[in-house]
Amino acid sequence: MAREDAVRCLRCLLYALNLLFWLMSICVLGVAAWLRDYLNTVLTLTAHTRLEEAAVLTYSPAVHPVIIAVCCFLIIVAMVGYCGTLKCNLLLLSWYFGSLLVIFCVELASGVWTYDEPSIHRSDMISLKSRMPNYGLQRYQWLTHTWNTFQTEFKCCGVIYFTDWLEMTEMEWPPDSCCSNQYPGCARHAHYRDLSDLHQEGCGPKIYSFIRGTKQLHVLRFLGVSIGVAQILAMTLTLTLLWALYYDRKPPEPTPPDPPPGTDPGPLTITHGPQGEAPKLGNTRLAEAWSNAATTSNGHGHTQFEMERLS
Repeated sequence: MAREDAVRCLRCLLYALNLLFWLMSICVLGVAAWLRDYLNTVLTLTAHTRLEEAAVLTYSPAVHPVIIAVCCFLIIVAMVGYCGTLKCNLLLLSWYFGSLLVIFCVELASGVWTYDEPSIHRSDMISLKSRMPNYGLQRYQWLTHTWNTFQTEFKCCGVIYFTDWLEMTEMEWPPDSCCSNQYPGCARHAHYRDLSDLHQEGCGPKIYSFIRGTKQLHVLRFLGVSIGVAQILAMTLTLTLLWALYYDRKPPEPTPPDPPPGTDPGPLTITHGPQGEAPKLGNTRLAEAWSNAATTSNGHGHTQFEMERLS
């Protein structure tokens, strides 16, 4: 009874861990997809600068294709582990343990290989101004769209201040994406009448804070560590369950094989021992005959019987 309760407890724990793998993997994929969009925007604005290299070093472990593939594979492995635990199947549980071990080694190697602190300073933000003169040009429409998207979503304008647009370009007022309440011509109206309608913070500090690490990146790091710890626990429980199911059982006692049908038991022999001892029989059936004959002996202890040769 105690062994059955232990097996039931192990199976319940593995069910919970597999469910946790599904939830954490889906969260990692969702946050990584969200960060990937913002990272592409930042890489476009910081192209050919030190900030681009720092952004790649910071976010490559979170949005690397290997990590995304590992999370997708972990969802499939969790399904296999659930089925193996449900059916107590040795093959599925063994495959589940081996897959978790491989995934854990890949995650550990990727974390160690890609871990590096970006070395940037606030003075590096000035290099972002080199991308501003191309704003509005026909062949740089993608850059124009990126600037507008970033300034709208992060509520910033220019690199340090909105006057960077007037300094680095031939524009007389900032883009309309700098307005807190956007409409055609809002930046011109704000420039000549009310500057408070423009975003007062520059985009350089926003990009610097993004490269140094966002809350979403910290969440991904926490999820990565949690998945690694859960994998170690799941592998330990899987080995324990395998031992409880297959290695804690007593092997059955071997039984002698039955003789094949039609086999001749061979000639019967009787060996006479010393006086007063029963003859030694060379066959089981003859021993039974001797026992039956002994029970029919008379009161004087004389036994009379007749033996027949069995063929």
